[in-house]
Amino acid sequence: MTATGRVVLVTGVSRDLAARFARTLAAGSPEHPPTTVVGVDVTPPRHDLGGATFVRADIRNPVIGKVIESRGVDTVVHMAMVATPSGVGGRSSMKEINVIGTMQLLAACQRAEGFRTLVVQSSAGVYGSSPRDPAQFTEDLSPRVQPRTGFGKDSVEIETFVRGLARRRPDVTVTTLRLASLMGAGVDSQITRYLGLPVVPKVMGFDARLQFLHPSDAVSALVAATRQDLPGTYNVAAPDVVVLSQALRMLGRPVVGVPQQAAAPLASALRSLRLTDLSADQLEVLTYGRGLDVTRFVRAAGWQPAYSSRAALAEFVATARPGVLAPQRLQRLVGTVADRISAGTGPARGGVDG
Repeated sequence: MTATGRVVLVTGVSRDLAARFARTLAAGSPEHPPTTVVGVDVTPPRHDLGGATFVRADIRNPVIGKVIESRGVDTVVHMAMVATPSGVGGRSSMKEINVIGTMQLLAACQRAEGFRTLVVQSSAGVYGSSPRDPAQFTEDLSPRVQPRTGFGKDSVEIETFVRGLARRRPDVTVTTLRLASLMGAGVDSQITRYLGLPVVPKVMGFDARLQFLHPSDAVSALVAATRQDLPGTYNVAAPDVVVLSQALRMLGRPVVGVPQQAAAPLASALRSLRLTDLSADQLEVLTYGRGLDVTRFVRAAGWQPAYSSRAALAEFVATARPGVLAPQRLQRLVGTVADRISAGTGPARGGVDG
Protein backbone atom coordinates (compact mmCIF):
# COMPACT_ATOMS: atom_id res chain seq x y z
CA MET A 1 0.00 0.00 0.00
CA THR A 2 1.35 3.45 -0.91
CA ALA A 3 1.62 6.24 1.64
CA THR A 4 -0.33 9.42 0.95
CA GLY A 5 2.75 11.58 0.34
CA ARG A 6 0.93 14.53 -1.19
CA VAL A 7 3.04 17.07 0.69
CA VAL A 8 6.21 15.89 2.46
CA LEU A 9 8.07 18.04 4.98
CA VAL A 10 11.78 17.17 5.41
CA THR A 11 13.74 18.55 8.36
CA GLY A 12 17.49 19.25 8.42
CA VAL A 13 17.89 20.08 4.72
CA SER A 14 20.95 22.27 5.29
CA ARG A 15 22.91 19.00 5.60
CA ASP A 16 23.92 16.82 2.71
CA LEU A 17 21.91 13.64 3.33
CA ALA A 18 18.58 15.41 3.91
CA ALA A 19 19.18 17.64 0.88
CA ARG A 20 19.86 14.61 -1.31
CA PHE A 21 16.74 12.89 -0.03
CA ALA A 22 14.53 15.96 -0.58
CA ARG A 23 15.92 16.42 -4.10
CA THR A 24 15.40 12.73 -4.98
CA LEU A 25 11.86 12.58 -3.61
CA ALA A 26 10.84 15.81 -5.35
CA ALA A 27 12.18 14.58 -8.70
CA GLY A 28 10.09 11.42 -8.74
CA SER A 29 10.93 8.37 -10.83
CA PRO A 30 9.51 6.46 -13.81
CA GLU A 31 7.27 4.57 -11.37
CA HIS A 32 6.42 7.52 -9.09
CA PRO A 33 5.37 11.06 -10.03
CA PRO A 34 7.23 14.04 -8.51
CA THR A 35 6.31 14.76 -4.89
CA THR A 36 5.68 18.17 -3.34
CA VAL A 37 8.54 18.53 -0.85
CA VAL A 38 9.02 21.31 1.71
CA GLY A 39 12.49 21.40 3.26
CA VAL A 40 13.01 23.21 6.58
CA ASP A 41 16.08 24.19 8.56
CA VAL A 42 17.43 27.11 10.59
CA THR A 43 20.11 27.86 7.97
CA PRO A 44 19.79 27.96 4.18
CA PRO A 45 20.73 24.71 2.46
CA ARG A 46 24.31 24.36 1.25
CA HIS A 47 23.28 21.82 -1.36
CA ASP A 48 20.85 21.85 -4.28
CA LEU A 49 17.29 20.94 -3.29
CA GLY A 50 16.11 20.45 -6.85
CA GLY A 51 12.33 20.74 -7.02
CA ALA A 52 11.92 20.98 -3.24
CA THR A 53 10.88 24.29 -1.62
CA PHE A 54 12.92 25.68 1.27
CA VAL A 55 11.32 27.31 4.32
CA ARG A 56 13.53 28.76 7.02
CA ALA A 57 12.14 27.45 10.31
CA ASP A 58 13.42 26.09 13.61
CA ILE A 59 11.85 22.82 14.74
CA ARG A 60 12.53 23.88 18.36
CA ASN A 61 10.02 26.70 17.91
CA PRO A 62 6.25 26.04 17.96
CA VAL A 63 6.04 28.01 14.69
CA ILE A 64 6.90 24.71 12.93
CA GLY A 65 3.26 23.77 13.56
CA LYS A 66 2.13 26.71 11.41
CA VAL A 67 4.38 25.52 8.58
CA ILE A 68 2.83 22.04 8.75
CA GLU A 69 -0.72 23.39 8.76
CA SER A 70 -0.28 26.16 6.17
CA ARG A 71 1.47 23.89 3.68
CA GLY A 72 -1.00 21.03 4.08
CA VAL A 73 1.73 18.60 5.11
CA ASP A 74 0.59 14.99 5.52
CA THR A 75 4.03 13.34 5.72
CA VAL A 76 7.02 14.37 7.86
CA VAL A 77 10.50 12.93 7.39
CA HIS A 78 12.59 13.91 10.40
CA MET A 79 16.31 14.15 9.53
CA ALA A 80 17.37 17.14 11.63
CA MET A 81 19.36 15.17 14.22
CA VAL A 82 22.98 16.18 14.80
CA ALA A 83 25.64 13.49 15.36
CA THR A 84 28.75 15.65 15.86
CA PRO A 85 28.74 18.35 18.59
CA SER A 86 31.51 20.43 17.01
CA GLY A 87 29.22 21.39 14.13
CA VAL A 88 26.66 23.11 16.41
CA GLY A 89 28.83 24.62 19.12
CA GLY A 90 29.00 21.80 21.65
CA ARG A 91 27.22 18.91 23.26
CA SER A 92 24.52 21.03 24.98
CA SER A 93 23.45 22.59 21.66
CA MET A 94 23.50 19.18 20.01
CA LYS A 95 21.20 17.73 22.67
CA GLU A 96 18.85 20.71 22.45
CA ILE A 97 18.48 20.27 18.69
CA ASN A 98 18.10 16.50 18.87
CA VAL A 99 15.86 16.09 21.90
CA ILE A 100 14.01 19.39 22.37
CA GLY A 101 13.69 19.85 18.61
CA THR A 102 12.14 16.41 18.21
CA MET A 103 9.72 17.02 21.09
CA GLN A 104 8.49 20.27 19.54
CA LEU A 105 8.21 18.77 16.06
CA LEU A 106 6.21 15.76 17.25
CA ALA A 107 3.93 17.99 19.33
CA ALA A 108 3.18 19.99 16.17
CA CYS A 109 2.58 16.79 14.21
CA GLN A 110 0.19 15.48 16.84
CA ARG A 111 -1.97 18.61 16.57
CA ALA A 112 -2.08 18.61 12.75
CA GLU A 113 -5.32 17.02 11.58
CA GLY A 114 -4.07 16.19 8.09
CA PHE A 115 -0.86 14.53 9.31
CA ARG A 116 -0.76 10.83 8.40
CA THR A 117 2.85 9.57 8.05
CA LEU A 118 6.06 10.01 10.06
CA VAL A 119 9.46 8.67 8.98
CA VAL A 120 12.31 9.15 11.45
CA GLN A 121 16.00 8.83 10.65
CA SER A 122 17.33 7.18 13.79
CA SER A 123 20.68 5.51 14.36
CA ALA A 124 22.21 2.12 15.10
CA GLY A 125 23.68 4.01 18.06
CA VAL A 126 20.57 3.02 20.06
CA TYR A 127 22.18 -0.42 20.48
CA GLY A 128 25.36 0.92 22.06
CA SER A 129 28.28 -1.50 22.05
CA SER A 130 29.63 -3.90 24.64
CA PRO A 131 31.50 -7.23 24.74
CA ARG A 132 28.27 -9.00 25.80
CA ASP A 133 26.23 -7.96 22.75
CA PRO A 134 25.05 -10.45 20.10
CA ALA A 135 26.92 -10.75 16.81
CA GLN A 136 23.95 -9.07 15.09
CA PHE A 137 21.16 -6.99 16.56
CA THR A 138 17.64 -7.57 15.34
CA GLU A 139 15.16 -4.77 15.93
CA ASP A 140 13.59 -6.64 18.86
CA LEU A 141 16.82 -7.07 20.83
CA SER A 142 17.84 -4.64 23.56
CA PRO A 143 21.47 -3.74 24.25
CA ARG A 144 23.12 -5.23 27.33
CA VAL A 145 24.51 -1.77 28.09
CA GLN A 146 22.43 1.27 27.15
CA PRO A 147 24.31 4.11 25.44
CA ARG A 148 25.17 6.68 28.08
CA THR A 149 26.49 9.61 26.05
CA GLY A 150 26.41 11.36 22.71
CA PHE A 151 24.24 10.65 19.71
CA GLY A 152 23.40 7.12 20.88
CA LYS A 153 21.78 8.44 24.06
CA ASP A 154 19.93 11.13 22.08
CA SER A 155 18.66 8.51 19.62
CA VAL A 156 17.22 6.42 22.47
CA GLU A 157 15.32 9.46 23.79
CA ILE A 158 14.12 10.41 20.32
CA GLU A 159 12.72 6.93 19.70
CA THR A 160 10.90 7.10 23.04
CA PHE A 161 9.14 10.29 21.91
CA VAL A 162 8.33 8.70 18.54
CA ARG A 163 6.70 5.67 20.20
CA GLY A 164 4.67 8.06 22.35
CA LEU A 165 3.32 9.80 19.26
CA ALA A 166 2.42 6.44 17.70
CA ARG A 167 0.34 5.59 20.79
CA ARG A 168 -1.42 8.96 20.83
CA ARG A 169 -2.09 9.01 17.07
CA PRO A 170 -2.91 5.42 16.05
CA ASP A 171 -4.15 6.77 12.72
CA VAL A 172 -0.57 7.76 11.79
CA THR A 173 1.91 5.40 10.11
CA VAL A 174 5.19 5.72 12.04
CA THR A 175 8.42 4.33 10.57
CA THR A 176 11.79 4.44 12.34
CA LEU A 177 14.95 3.64 10.38
CA ARG A 178 18.05 2.81 12.42
CA LEU A 179 20.82 3.70 9.98
CA ALA A 180 24.34 2.30 10.24
CA SER A 181 27.31 4.69 10.09
CA LEU A 182 27.46 6.47 6.75
CA MET A 183 30.54 5.80 4.63
CA GLY A 184 31.55 6.99 1.19
CA ALA A 185 33.22 9.81 -0.69
CA GLY A 186 33.02 13.11 1.20
CA VAL A 187 31.31 11.71 4.32
CA ASP A 188 32.27 13.75 7.39
CA SER A 189 31.52 11.89 10.61
CA GLN A 190 33.08 10.77 13.87
CA ILE A 191 34.31 7.55 12.27
CA THR A 192 35.71 9.12 9.07
CA ARG A 193 37.57 11.77 11.11
CA TYR A 194 39.03 8.99 13.25
CA LEU A 195 40.05 6.94 10.20
CA GLY A 196 41.57 10.08 8.67
CA LEU A 197 44.07 10.65 11.48
CA PRO A 198 47.72 10.51 10.27
CA VAL A 199 48.44 7.89 12.95
CA VAL A 200 45.42 6.01 14.26
CA PRO A 201 45.19 4.88 17.91
CA LYS A 202 43.61 1.44 18.23
CA VAL A 203 42.67 -0.30 21.46
CA MET A 204 45.00 -3.23 21.97
CA GLY A 205 43.49 -6.71 21.87
CA PHE A 206 40.32 -5.72 19.95
CA ASP A 207 39.41 -5.60 16.27
CA ALA A 208 35.95 -4.03 15.96
CA ARG A 209 33.38 -5.32 13.45
CA LEU A 210 32.08 -2.32 11.48
CA GLN A 211 29.01 -2.10 9.27
CA PHE A 212 28.48 0.86 6.95
CA LEU A 213 25.80 2.44 4.76
CA HIS A 214 26.53 4.43 1.63
CA PRO A 215 24.67 7.79 1.49
CA SER A 216 22.93 6.85 -1.77
CA ASP A 217 21.63 3.66 -0.13
CA ALA A 218 20.46 5.69 2.88
CA VAL A 219 18.52 7.94 0.50
CA SER A 220 16.94 4.99 -1.31
CA ALA A 221 15.91 3.46 2.03
CA LEU A 222 14.31 6.72 3.17
CA VAL A 223 12.51 7.09 -0.16
CA ALA A 224 11.17 3.53 0.11
CA ALA A 225 9.93 4.19 3.66
CA THR A 226 8.23 7.42 2.55
CA ARG A 227 6.48 5.97 -0.49
CA GLN A 228 5.18 2.86 1.29
CA ASP A 229 3.23 2.19 4.47
CA LEU A 230 5.91 0.54 6.60
CA PRO A 231 4.96 0.91 10.26
CA GLY A 232 7.59 -0.23 12.72
CA THR A 233 11.32 -0.04 13.37
CA TYR A 234 13.94 -1.25 10.89
CA ASN A 235 17.72 -1.67 10.77
CA VAL A 236 19.29 -0.28 7.59
CA ALA A 237 22.86 -1.19 6.63
CA ALA A 238 24.92 -3.09 4.11
CA PRO A 239 24.84 -6.72 5.23
CA ASP A 240 28.61 -7.39 5.23
CA VAL A 241 31.13 -6.47 7.93
CA VAL A 242 34.58 -4.89 7.74
CA VAL A 243 36.90 -5.18 10.74
CA LEU A 244 38.80 -2.11 11.88
CA SER A 245 42.25 -3.48 10.99
CA GLN A 246 41.09 -4.10 7.39
CA ALA A 247 39.83 -0.51 7.14
CA LEU A 248 43.14 0.88 8.39
CA ARG A 249 45.14 -1.26 5.96
CA MET A 250 42.98 -0.06 3.07
CA LEU A 251 43.66 3.53 4.12
CA GLY A 252 47.38 2.93 4.67
CA ARG A 253 47.22 4.40 8.17
CA PRO A 254 49.94 3.56 10.71
CA VAL A 255 48.45 2.21 13.93
CA VAL A 256 49.56 2.76 17.50
CA GLY A 257 48.27 0.34 20.11
CA VAL A 258 46.60 1.91 23.14
CA PRO A 259 45.78 0.09 26.41
CA GLN A 260 42.03 -0.01 26.95
CA GLN A 261 42.21 2.05 30.15
CA ALA A 262 44.04 4.83 28.28
CA ALA A 263 41.58 5.00 25.36
CA ALA A 264 39.04 7.35 26.97
CA PRO A 265 41.65 9.94 28.14
CA LEU A 266 43.24 9.83 24.68
CA ALA A 267 39.86 10.37 22.98
CA SER A 268 39.25 13.34 25.27
CA ALA A 269 42.64 14.80 24.33
CA LEU A 270 41.90 14.35 20.62
CA ARG A 271 38.55 16.13 21.08
CA SER A 272 40.24 19.04 22.84
CA LEU A 273 42.66 19.32 19.91
CA ARG A 274 39.66 19.16 17.52
CA LEU A 275 41.18 16.22 15.68
CA THR A 276 38.13 13.98 16.20
CA ASP A 277 34.66 14.14 17.74
CA LEU A 278 34.82 10.65 19.24
CA SER A 279 32.35 10.35 22.11
CA ALA A 280 32.48 7.58 24.70
CA ASP A 281 29.78 5.57 22.92
CA GLN A 282 31.58 5.84 19.57
CA LEU A 283 34.83 4.77 21.22
CA GLU A 284 33.07 1.64 22.47
CA VAL A 285 31.90 0.86 18.91
CA LEU A 286 35.50 1.16 17.68
CA THR A 287 36.55 -1.22 20.45
CA TYR A 288 33.86 -3.91 20.51
CA GLY A 289 32.13 -3.34 17.17
CA ARG A 290 28.46 -3.79 16.32
CA GLY A 291 26.45 -5.78 13.79
CA LEU A 292 22.92 -5.27 12.43
CA ASP A 293 20.50 -7.80 10.98
CA VAL A 294 18.77 -6.02 8.06
CA THR A 295 16.45 -8.87 7.04
CA ARG A 296 13.27 -7.15 8.25
CA PHE A 297 13.67 -4.03 6.11
CA VAL A 298 14.86 -5.96 3.04
CA ARG A 299 11.70 -8.09 3.17
CA ALA A 300 9.26 -5.32 4.06
CA ALA A 301 10.48 -2.67 1.62
CA GLY A 302 12.00 -4.79 -1.14
CA TRP A 303 15.17 -2.74 -0.59
CA GLN A 304 18.68 -3.83 -1.52
CA PRO A 305 21.80 -1.68 -0.98
CA ALA A 306 23.87 -0.91 -4.05
CA TYR A 307 27.07 -0.73 -1.97
CA SER A 308 28.51 -3.28 0.41
CA SER A 309 30.27 -2.01 3.55
CA ARG A 310 33.60 -2.76 1.88
CA ALA A 311 32.62 -0.95 -1.34
CA ALA A 312 31.45 2.12 0.60
CA LEU A 313 34.76 2.13 2.50
CA ALA A 314 36.70 1.72 -0.77
CA GLU A 315 34.97 4.82 -2.16
CA PHE A 316 35.98 6.78 0.94
CA VAL A 317 39.56 5.49 0.64
CA ALA A 318 39.73 6.56 -3.02
CA THR A 319 38.94 10.18 -2.12
CA ALA A 320 40.73 10.43 1.25
CA ARG A 321 44.31 11.61 1.64
CA PRO A 322 46.52 8.50 1.35
CA GLY A 323 48.17 7.31 4.52
CA VAL A 324 51.94 6.89 4.68
CA LEU A 325 51.49 3.12 4.30
CA ALA A 326 49.10 3.38 1.34
CA PRO A 327 50.24 1.29 -1.67
CA GLN A 328 50.60 4.31 -3.95
CA ARG A 329 52.85 6.09 -1.45
CA LEU A 330 54.96 2.98 -0.89
CA GLN A 331 55.35 2.56 -4.66
CA ARG A 332 56.55 6.16 -4.98
CA LEU A 333 58.99 5.66 -2.08
CA VAL A 334 60.41 2.45 -3.58
CA GLY A 335 60.73 4.16 -6.96
CA THR A 336 62.58 7.12 -5.44
CA VAL A 337 65.03 4.86 -3.59
CA ALA A 338 65.63 2.80 -6.73
CA ASP A 339 66.32 5.94 -8.76
CA ARG A 340 68.82 7.18 -6.19
CA ILE A 341 70.61 3.83 -6.08
CA SER A 342 70.86 3.69 -9.88
CA ALA A 343 72.19 7.26 -9.89
CA GLY A 344 74.81 6.39 -7.29
CA THR A 345 73.33 8.63 -4.60
CA GLY A 346 71.74 5.91 -2.53
CA PRO A 347 73.23 3.43 -0.08
CA ALA A 348 76.53 1.77 -1.03
CA ARG A 349 76.19 -1.53 -2.85
CA GLY A 350 79.09 -3.23 -1.02
CA GLY A 351 78.86 -5.37 2.10
CA VAL A 352 78.50 -4.00 5.58
CA ASP A 353 81.77 -3.44 7.45
CA GLY A 354 82.20 -5.79 10.36
